[in-house]
Amino acid sequence: MATTHEGRSDITVAIVALSAEAAELQTRVTELGQELVDVDRRMKAVSAALHRLSSI
Repeated sequence: MATTHEGRSDITVAIVALSAEAAELQTRVTELGQELVDVDRRMKAVSAALHRLSSI
């Protein structure tokens, strides 16, 4: 019986650790997504500025 409880405890610890890691990864994915939106916005602004400069 001790082995069964020990095994369940190990599984619980692993699940908690993996859940915490998944939450951290999800946060990072969200941050990276926002950074991509920001980069896209800056690229469009630079492209528009270059287009204006080339038409002068």
